[in-house]
Amino acid sequence: MTAIKHALQRDIFTPNDERLLSIVNVCKAGKKKKNCFLCATVTTERPVQVNVVKVKKSDKGDFYKRQTAWALRDLAVVDAKDANKENPEFDLHFEKVYKWVASSTAEKNTFISCIWKLNQRYLRKKIEFVNVSSQLLEESVPSGENQSTAGGDEESLDEYQELNAREEQDIEIMMDGCEYAISNAEAFAEKLSRELQVLDGANIQSIMASEKQVNILMQLLDEALKEVDEIEHKLSSYEEMLQSVKEQMDHISQSNDLIQLSNTNNMKILEEIEFLVNYLDLSKGHIKALTDGDLSSSKGIEACTNAAEALLQCMNVALRPGHDELQAVQQQQQQFKDLREQFARRLANHLNNVFVQQGHDQSSTLAQHSAELTLPKHLPFHRDLLRYAKLMEWLKNTDREKYDGLNKNYVDYISRLYEREIKEFFEVAKIKMTGTSKEGKKFATLPRKESAVKQDLESLHGSSGKLTGSTSSLNKLSVQGSGNRRSQSSSLLDMGNMSASDLDVADRTKFDKIFEQVLSELEPLCLAEQDFISKFFKLQQNPALPGSVMADSIEVDGGLLSRQHSLLGDRHSVPSEKEEAGIIRSMMIKVFRCIEPELNNLISLGDKIDSFNSLYMLVKMSHHVWTAENVDPASFLSTTLGNVLVTVKRNFDKCILNQVKQMEEVKISKKSKVGILPFVSGFEEFAELAESIFRNAERRGDLDKAYTKLIRAVYNNVEKVASESQKTPRDVVMMENFHHIFSTLSRLKIACLETERREAKHKYTEHLQSYVIYSLGQPLEKLNHFFEGIEARVAQGIREEEVSYQLAFNKQELRKVIKEYPGKEVKKGLDNLYKKVDKHLCEEENLLQVMWHSMQDEFIRQYKHFEGLIARCYPGSGITMEFTIQDILEYFSSIAQSH
Repeated sequence: MTAIKHALQRDIFTPNDERLLSIVNVCKAGKKKKNCFLCATVTTERPVQVNVVKVKKSDKGDFYKRQTAWALRDLAVVDAKDANKENPEFDLHFEKVYKWVASSTAEKNTFISCIWKLNQRYLRKKIEFVNVSSQLLEESVPSGENQSTAGGDEESLDEYQELNAREEQDIEIMMDGCEYAISNAEAFAEKLSRELQVLDGANIQSIMASEKQVNILMQLLDEALKEVDEIEHKLSSYEEMLQSVKEQMDHISQSNDLIQLSNTNNMKILEEIEFLVNYLDLSKGHIKALTDGDLSSSKGIEACTNAAEALLQCMNVALRPGHDELQAVQQQQQQFKDLREQFARRLANHLNNVFVQQGHDQSSTLAQHSAELTLPKHLPFHRDLLRYAKLMEWLKNTDREKYDGLNKNYVDYISRLYEREIKEFFEVAKIKMTGTSKEGKKFATLPRKESAVKQDLESLHGSSGKLTGSTSSLNKLSVQGSGNRRSQSSSLLDMGNMSASDLDVADRTKFDKIFEQVLSELEPLCLAEQDFISKFFKLQQNPALPGSVMADSIEVDGGLLSRQHSLLGDRHSVPSEKEEAGIIRSMMIKVFRCIEPELNNLISLGDKIDSFNSLYMLVKMSHHVWTAENVDPASFLSTTLGNVLVTVKRNFDKCILNQVKQMEEVKISKKSKVGILPFVSGFEEFAELAESIFRNAERRGDLDKAYTKLIRAVYNNVEKVASESQKTPRDVVMMENFHHIFSTLSRLKIACLETERREAKHKYTEHLQSYVIYSLGQPLEKLNHFFEGIEARVAQGIREEEVSYQLAFNKQELRKVIKEYPGKEVKKGLDNLYKKVDKHLCEEENLLQVMWHSMQDEFIRQYKHFEGLIARCYPGSGITMEFTIQDILEYFSSIAQSH
């Protein structure tokens, strides 16, 4: 291309005073390929003209002619077709669109870069560049031959700048006023000296004038200081006058303080009386609601809540010192205590009844969910109980013992209900996973009798009863399922010996969906229950708002209502936010104590069905753990799923170790070709499966570690099998399998295995070359031995030109050896070699042609080596081989085509 560029510059552009900056070999897209050149040129004279010129080779000779030229200012759009992939096509939009195909992407990029630089340098016009890499356009430092030619002269041209009109005018005026300066330099210097003296004198006069002004200013400042002294003297006299007035006002203020103190004492006595009358009184309506209010209806619950809050306000009034010594105050406080204890006992009994009744209502709906993979919703139950949330908060702040008793009773009963529901749910999930029929299994739950309800009530009130739910087990399920299904234990060897069938894909997809549905059902269930416990038992971690009625302290008309008053001496201390969070976790662990064991059992079943299910479980479980930790890292759901994730990770690691172990135990047939090893193909399918599963997974690091272990095991065992192979040469086994691994890793683009991919390529290339040298050997053995002797003589110090005088290496001996290798014998030997290589290679990798081409290159290399020795050691002898390089190419080509 450099020679063509110099020729075009010399023959076409230099006569036209143009310089060629860039050139690209193109042909029109979609037509017969008639090559031509697009050239970017600039004129050598100003103003610079930038053109794009089409140059075509003449049909009559080998010279080039200028066909078409476009001005760069007419170019509107440059379309490179694709900014990310290598594509030689590009379009130039002048008065119409010209579509071109470059001979290479590099030439296209260089040409487009040159156009962009010329546009920025000369036209100052924003041509639209479409589908062009930003790096190509942002490049500012010229590099390469084209850029160096585009530099040079343009930079030297930019050094000269024309004078503007103002500068030209000033120079003309100066020259008109000093015409003699050119002819008489001394006169011109004297004139400048005189002008300088005039300016110095003017400066001195200006300095003297400013000194007079400074003296005047100093006089004015002295006068101002005198005035300030007079004003200070007057202020001192005024201060003395005011001092006597101040003493008189102090006497008056002391008299007023005594009067104010008397009035204050009277007001405080009145405030004490009003405080006791107003805030130690509870209305009759509130008393009736506390003693006989209906706790079943919404209106009754609201009335009881208002009455309880009013009672709490009365009890929480912070009495001032001396109030508790008054008999009336003591009687009122005792009445408040009695009302509080009576209402707390009535509320606790009612809520215990609600727990039991709601639980039985929830149990009656269990049968309709048993056949489906869904968990019953507790939202109606929670909604009914949340009506009592404010009363629970009141009970928490007034009677901690009864509050803790309700807490324990709720956990005891609801945990048994959840245990029945969750075990039924997991049993359905296991049945769906294994495909076992559910005939004969009855999940109907009969309504409980009234006597059973009463018995539950008594057990809850006594906190001693235990509810045992009858749940069916899956002990017989695995036996029934395994009898009708083939073994699902997967390995890289199994995957290598068979392509992933529709049944495998369907089973794994089915398992993935069931496992995801199990986690999706458990997650909202746990979150809803935790949210309900937090709201119902008032265990929020956020502090109470300042304006809340149930706040820790309330300010009433200057008096402070505190919950820490001595009237509530039987209350426990209020736990902190951190302690309340621990209470929530403790309750959740008791309520859902069966979730973690059931999940572990389900994971164990999935691992037994198909060990590769651990990949699906690892991704799903990691995602749900990640989601739960984003919501609350310390929550019950996050902790439980994190514990289960550890089990899944162990199963995954165990699966990988099993694959490595099976690779190490692989045995190959001694009577057939090795070809692509089963675990190599198995690793390919495993990687494809894993990449599809982990495509958007959060826990990618586990898979990367597994990849590293597996690929190391694959590499080690490929070398082991290659060493043990008897039918197939070791280099062939290594070459074919590492070529397959390199192709797989290049296709899947696994970032963590980039080093192993390069290693596979290196091993493939190394063993390919080794096998070529081993198979090809020394096809011209006698001639090879002959020239080895010549090289030995040269190494001993004999000059190459004198070798022909040696008796054993004279020209007659050389001709004799050459005659033993006519073209037919060489072709026959190569044909036998082709058949031998064909027997060694397998058809899966299709490397025969690659191998044959490499052998051709090696054979030609040896041929050229022999020709070079003949030319140096036997100069002018005219001795040549019986066949030429062209004959060798024809031999290799005809043998390949014949087979």
